[in-house]
Amino acid sequence: MTYQNITASLSAEDIKEIKAAMATIQAKLPFLITLSVEERRKLFKMGDKSLAFVNNSLTAAQSNRDILPASFDVEEFVRDYQLAVTLTELLMGLQQLTEQVDDTLLAVGSEAMGSSLTVYDYVKTAAKKTPGLKTLAEQLGERFKAMKSKPAKAASSS
Repeated sequence: MTYQNITASLSAEDIKEIKAAMATIQAKLPFLITLSVEERRKLFKMGDKSLAFVNNSLTAAQSNRDILPASFDVEEFVRDYQLAVTLTELLMGLQQLTEQVDDTLLAVGSEAMGSSLTVYDYVKTAAKKTPGLKTLAEQLGERFKAMKSKPAKAASSS
């Protein structure tokens, strides 16, 4: 579907229900963790290519328990694998939803900025002849002062 102007709103009740749904998801996944950058770096990564390897290893472990040490917990391996598969499926859906929210936010933010720029242009023009708008025009113009000074700094450091 091609992007067109977004005209939508969320009621307070909708927002409340969405937040409740997110809280429910977190409550249903109480085992979720947060890893540090260092912890993430040290862990094995199981991507799409590794899934078949892990599945085949699990089958081998289940079929050949006698070659594994007694301390090797095959049932825990099964649980880990099943949870990894389930979380992969959930993650795909969440990533799609996140991407849609992000794209919609980008588009609607752009629309709001476009409208704001139009208002700013009218305020600047009207401030020249209408008493009381000069301060508002200056206030709105503050957003662009930092942008104007950044290219100058970049050019002087080159």
